Amino acid sequence: MSEIFEGGCFCGRIRYRMHGRPMFIHCYHCTDCQRQTGGAFAMNALIEAEHIEIVDGEPVPVAMKTDSGHPHDIYRCPDCQIALWSDYGRRRWMLFIRVSTLDRRTEFTPDVHIFTRSKVPWVGLPDDAKVFDEYYSTRALWPPESLARREAARIKAGAER
Repeated sequence: MSEIFEGGCFCGRIRYRMHGRPMFIHCYHCTDCQRQTGGAFAMNALIEAEHIEIVDGEPVPVAMKTDSGHPHDIYRCPDCQIALWSDYGRRRWMLFIRVSTLDRRTEFTPDVHIFTRSKVPWVGLPDDAKVFDEYYSTRALWPPESLARREAARIKAGAER
């Protein structure tokens, strides 16, 4: 049986379960994430959508503009408006869970720090951190088991790369 991690929004209307550990964790330092969160960065745990179970409530998608032009839907609580997860590119088979909404959030650390060209100067990064000015090569950095999970989810959904 895989581990189960529970999470939810600030007001408690939305509760969810994440079945298993994420494939990879990003710490985004881009200006979009700074503005959307009101903080210095956002941490997202990438996991197969089928591993997310909504227990209470129903988050609502909010479409956001992106520099790339690709769709970005942020799923929020309709009451407190907390962002619970994103679906970048409307893939529907992979979600980007906001680590800060997990009850046991301290168990998760970033695998990479990305878009650090816009990192606020007062945030320090560990000496051994994998740091990228922009994005990185998924194939080069993700563990083989995470790549296999990602590919299996993509194929199961019948999605293109």
